[in-house]
Amino acid sequence: MSEMTRRLTVAELSDRILEMAKTGVYRESLFEAFQPVASKRSISHAIRHAKQFGLHSVAKLRDAELGTYYQVDLVKLEASKHALQVAVPLTEEDVFQRMTAAMTTIRVMLGVASGGAIALAGFGAFCLLTGKSSLGWELMAGSISAVGIWAFQKSLAKKIM
Repeated sequence: MSEMTRRLTVAELSDRILEMAKTGVYRESLFEAFQPVASKRSISHAIRHAKQFGLHSVAKLRDAELGTYYQVDLVKLEASKHALQVAVPLTEEDVFQRMTAAMTTIRVMLGVASGGAIALAGFGAFCLLTGKSSLGWELMAGSISAVGIWAFQKSLAKKIM
């Protein structure tokens, strides 16, 4: 099978993307270059994989038609080159399963934080109604802290989700 007719794995695509990004490359150019040997989804997975090894976007160079501009942090790439060579190639299904598990974990984390805030507020209100004002206000303060933690986690999760 020739190089141009066989499908490339995510790891192979990732390696080629890192090579191309040493001089800088636009996202749409990656899709055009690898369209004959990979699906758009595989290329997207490979871009995410390459980000672990130093690929990063340059916001100032973003183009309306060509999309995100990528470059490689050569220091990080050299430091992780060994890991890149021994990295287990991920199939699309592996990446999908990992992303699904990560999203589920994030949703549970946000649910626990919001549930804790609601529980603390409920117990605080109950204590205030039953005359234990000191404990009630302490629980309300804890509730406010839990809401702050929840808001912080939610803002971080928005970047992923």
